[in-house]
Amino acid sequence: MKKTVRHLLLALLATFPTAQAAGPTAQALAFTCAGCHGTDGSSVGPSSPSIAGMDPDVFVDAMLDYKNERRSSTIMKRIALGYTDEQIREMGFFFYRQPLRVKPQQTDPEMVALGKSLHDSYCEKCHEEGGRPGDAGTLAGQWMPYLEHAMSDYLNDQRRWPRKMERKVKEVVKAEGERAIPALIQYYGSQN
Repeated sequence: MKKTVRHLLLALLATFPTAQAAGPTAQALAFTCAGCHGTDGSSVGPSSPSIAGMDPDVFVDAMLDYKNERRSSTIMKRIALGYTDEQIREMGFFFYRQPLRVKPQQTDPEMVALGKSLHDSYCEKCHEEGGRPGDAGTLAGQWMPYLEHAMSDYLNDQRRWPRKMERKVKEVVKAEGERAIPALIQYYGSQN
């Protein structure tokens, strides 16, 4: 009897370090993002993007860019440094599986119509389905103040342009002038 109890205790102790070494789950890691990006990755505040439904590669690329100082930020570099590359990948897949929930925003119907037309002509090829979550990031339903800030970062070379985006943005601005970017932002912000 003593031998059996001893073997059971040893077997239990042998599994303990394995369970402890596994570390936190992707969901537990993702909870640290809740204050800015919402508990499920759907942002509840205008200064932070929604990351629910985001393509995992887009998430990983962004986090690694923050971590390696290839993307400007106020706080994200420090946050990204706290995770291993594997944890970042796990978080990317967690957020990818979360449904995107957006909040209605006040928009100008005329600007939304212009933005839709510009999107269809210049942006749809990469930002499919009106900018819904995909491998080019999520534009549809993002908070408009966040989109304004992000575009400002691109235009001021504070953020690295994704493939083809700089050329397309210059084309749309040349075609429509200073109304182009605000119209696109209004269109994306109008998506529910």
